[in-house]
Amino acid sequence: MERVRGKKDYIYFFLILNISLVISCSGPPITEEEESIPHYKERGKITAITDYNSTNYFIYRGEPMGYQYELLNLFAEYLNVDIDLVVNNDLEESFDCLINNECDLIAINLTVTRERSRIVDFTEPHNQTRQVLIQRKPDHWRNMTNNELDEHMIRSPLELSGKTVYVQNNSAYVSRLRNLMEEIGDTIIIEERNLVSEQLITMVAQGEIDYTVSDEDIARVNNTYFDNLDVETPISFMQNMAWAVRKGDHHLRDSINKWLSNFKNTTEYRLLYAKYFQNQRSARIVKSDYYVLTSGRISPYDDLIKKYSEKIEWDWRLLASMMYQESRFRPDVESWAGAKGLMQLMPNTAKQFGVRNISNPEENIRAGVQYLEWLDKLFQDRISDKEERIKFILASYNVGVGHVLDARALARKYNRDPDRWTDNVDYFILNKSNPDYFLDPVVRHGYARGYEPYRYVSEILSRHEHYTNIVIN
Repeated sequence: MERVRGKKDYIYFFLILNISLVISCSGPPITEEEESIPHYKERGKITAITDYNSTNYFIYRGEPMGYQYELLNLFAEYLNVDIDLVVNNDLEESFDCLINNECDLIAINLTVTRERSRIVDFTEPHNQTRQVLIQRKPDHWRNMTNNELDEHMIRSPLELSGKTVYVQNNSAYVSRLRNLMEEIGDTIIIEERNLVSEQLITMVAQGEIDYTVSDEDIARVNNTYFDNLDVETPISFMQNMAWAVRKGDHHLRDSINKWLSNFKNTTEYRLLYAKYFQNQRSARIVKSDYYVLTSGRISPYDDLIKKYSEKIEWDWRLLASMMYQESRFRPDVESWAGAKGLMQLMPNTAKQFGVRNISNPEENIRAGVQYLEWLDKLFQDRISDKEERIKFILASYNVGVGHVLDARALARKYNRDPDRWTDNVDYFILNKSNPDYFLDPVVRHGYARGYEPYRYVSEILSRHEHYTNIVIN
């Protein structure tokens, strides 16, 4: 499912927001907002690039989260479009992505600088922060007074003279340190690394390097789980943090500015900011075994998921996404309909596949995968494309084979492709609660709450793209 663009190693995934784009000649008049970005409205999506770290975008307990991730979702909802998200932690490649028309928006904590303003247009700032020096406290720092601690710490930029500071390459920190050298009239040894700020902060905490630079809000988040770090020495004034669009793309920039200037004044924004930058719970998240950026694990059952996914030749991360959708990785959960366990097996299905203890994780996964295998064989002769067939298998697992076959029959009747899910069969599964369709003579299995399998397939595939973006296969 991964797609690589040239040598840039851009990894694409779609955030399915389940938002319909409705255009009607007889409907309400087109608003000024809609007129302002006709290209994006017509296309139905905006391609944005972000980076993954413990605040902007990450996976925790199987769920995508992050400050930028949530901002992008809210902006997409405001414009009534989808977000096609590109993830890359190399700033130079992110700028190339924008300049080369491979994406429309850089949605990260970009420091607004005069140099960058020559090549991109910045939006309204979504935040303000300053750059601070990250350094390690001395041994026995807990026994020191604040004044004693200050004596061991760099407290003035002048004291950076002759010191080696490691920073993310092509970042605003490089420019700031170079300007600082001019200001203090001495040399600071700048070591650029192809690492994100949080990786460098971890290296300071673990004694691998002595100094790095970070935005203060990121530094303070990291300080909650590395208490041996000192983040109290600023090396810049307060700076604006913003998104960036292509030079001259005033329509998109103005739309973002209109939304953001209003949104920043809401309680929702203050809660969102506090959630990621002022919440002590972030320390527990990062230390969790299921915080993917540090553990590489999605769930407690990764080993079993990998073992059984091989039997059906699925990407294990797809099976993990499905399991999260079914049970949130809780082996004892039971649905209102009586489905139980990690794969939410119905009692008859569990019995069919020889399950003795339906709450046993391995038995539940094994039987769930056997059922998937049975569905795969059912559709093999009907749908030859494996990636396409998976969508039909997922829908059948959720709503039953009969309703999916009905939707294929409706697609065939109405001159849609019965072998393709998106914009074809999914339309008819979605409308199986509509009497115009479920009473059709070609339908054998009657009414179904079609929104559930429709959403089920899209959410599993969307989450799988999140997983493939961060978790190594």
